[in-house]
Amino acid sequence: MDLGSAHHYRIDWIASFVAVARHGSFSAAARTLYRSQPRVSSHVAALERLVGQRLVDRSVQPAILTPEGRGLLPHAEEIIRRLDLLAETAAGSVCGTVRLGCYPSVAAYLYPRAVRALRDTHPQVRLVLHEGPSLEIGEQVADGGVDLAVRPLHPLVNSDRVTSEVLWREPLVAVFRADHPLAREPEVTLAQAARLPVISIGESDDGHSRQYETNLAFANHGLHPVISERTNQPQTLISLVRHGLGVGITNALAMTTANTDGVCLVPLAGAGFERVVAVWWRLSEDESPAVEAVRDCLERLSPPAWPWPDAAAGGRTGTAGGRTRATGGTVGTAGGRPDAAPPSLPTAV
Repeated sequence: MDLGSAHHYRIDWIASFVAVARHGSFSAAARTLYRSQPRVSSHVAALERLVGQRLVDRSVQPAILTPEGRGLLPHAEEIIRRLDLLAETAAGSVCGTVRLGCYPSVAAYLYPRAVRALRDTHPQVRLVLHEGPSLEIGEQVADGGVDLAVRPLHPLVNSDRVTSEVLWREPLVAVFRADHPLAREPEVTLAQAARLPVISIGESDDGHSRQYETNLAFANHGLHPVISERTNQPQTLISLVRHGLGVGITNALAMTTANTDGVCLVPLAGAGFERVVAVWWRLSEDESPAVEAVRDCLERLSPPAWPWPDAAAGGRTGTAGGRTRATGGTVGTAGGRPDAAPPSLPTAV
């Protein structure tokens, strides 16, 4: 395209189109852009006239992109990203907006700390939270819906456009109702848990569920428990346990951000029952300095080691192993970070 033709493409048309694609409706896009809904709709319509294709199917809710719209979206997002990068370079400082995808317990624990830390180190970087299930934010980072995602290594992100770096490892714990006979044990085996209805963190049984850490742990030990409930919300898992509907198996971080009244946390006996959490991003030759700054911030804030919950009489404590880093498929010790002490796990009674 020559410069004489480029002036036909207005940036606000492209920004409105990208916002509708990301948020699934013209009203949500309007709120994000601080514009009226008719203005956003007129921007998208003008872009459609210019390219000669219908880009958004307005007959359904939420609004979805047509095949032509899906084909145009990566190019439109790249234009917005490069403009942000141009602004950062021209300003001579690290600035811009970074969209961070997190699953619920990370959103509750890590995101507020990251926002506070960035205000001190990079006040011109604005962090925007996209909270959702691990599968969803994995797809978003691959498709460009978020710039960074903090999610477990499993289930795997099915894309060769992304890479990851391990931030921390944390143990899986069993969650019992306080009056359950196993609630006061110093530890329980996975076989003991498998004899009970199991409540786990994860999606519904859609083909991906077997990749979640709980299911992998049971499968690796030849156990086939009845998974009575699944949820992505730690507080929902606790409530299900509290009502006597089963034993919860979940990651330790989830229990540091939830109200554990009425339940007890019991370590799983044996090694290797853990969740490995990583930061994910798209492969790019010209990564935004703001994205790099946020990624560095997340690394600094990641806990170097996790304690076992002090969950029973004569409670047993220990660590789940040091923090590791994985780059280019290798894993090595990153060393402890004194500014990122691991949170204490609650003793629930």
